[in-house]
Amino acid sequence: VSRPASAQKRLTWYTGITMGTRYSVKLTELPPEIDPKSLETEIARLLEGVNSLLSTYQSDSELSRVNRNSSTDWVEISPELVMVLEEAQKLSQLTEGGFDVTIGSLVNLWGFGADAYDQKVPSANQIQAVMEKVGYRQLHIRQSPPALKKARADIYIDLSAIGEGYGIDRLAEFLEAKGIHDYFVDIGGEQRMKGQSPYHTPWRIGIERPKPGESSLQRIIELETGAVATSGDYRTYFEQNGRRYSHIIDPRTGRPIDHTLASVTVIGQTAMHADALATALMALGPEKGLELAEREQLAALLIVRRSGDRFVEKATTAFAHRFIH
Repeated sequence: VSRPASAQKRLTWYTGITMGTRYSVKLTELPPEIDPKSLETEIARLLEGVNSLLSTYQSDSELSRVNRNSSTDWVEISPELVMVLEEAQKLSQLTEGGFDVTIGSLVNLWGFGADAYDQKVPSANQIQAVMEKVGYRQLHIRQSPPALKKARADIYIDLSAIGEGYGIDRLAEFLEAKGIHDYFVDIGGEQRMKGQSPYHTPWRIGIERPKPGESSLQRIIELETGAVATSGDYRTYFEQNGRRYSHIIDPRTGRPIDHTLASVTVIGQTAMHADALATALMALGPEKGLELAEREQLAALLIVRRSGDRFVEKATTAFAHRFIH
């Protein structure tokens, strides 16, 4: 699509790699006192900081050090990590364990994590043994002084279902502090936006059709302020004996999700909340996920797989008015 020259002139666009995925920052009309090159450097530095906090792929990150720590006493951690973990624990309670950041050992066992084994179906005994290390109630967090306590030394925390959202929120706060109020931030497909696009319209977000190997849109929504996150089973998976095993693992069963819910899109105030909720609703499945989303008055779109290549949409009351296409 060719963009009008006036809109192109108004747009500043940065892209790069962070957290093992791509990021994109679009800004409409930078304030005159801001140097675009310096801003690009500051954005990259901020994202490096987030990575060094939450990454399981970076061996010297704060989270990696926590995971290696064999103590079951209180261990001092940063206030930032406390904040992310507290948010995660609240969602674990809300979903009765459907969302659980102590899932790391299972993610690795199924071949989807930083310390991954081969991608193959583990034995029931292997799953059972690893399940002993999983359970959000085995993790204790306190704010003052900021610290964490593991009930078992071998608990492995994985923040990949909430970390991208946290990075986006940090970026949004940074831009706001700079006096930038028209922005669109995307990390790995999770987004947060505010104000207007270069076309003097609200920002438009495409929701993918959840079909493996295909890249087409199911819906388009418009949003002036807020965050959007999508979680699905159609991007990262492996196949064994004709069956597909998704990277989304249900912490309550120790196995990849096995239901007809193909993707969930959540609109929220913060990207961290939307990011984690989308994953949580995916784990809960089509009925329980929709039930929780309605009860909590979440703006959520659940796309359910039917026989053949058909999909059925289930939008919560709070989401229904968002469609423009």
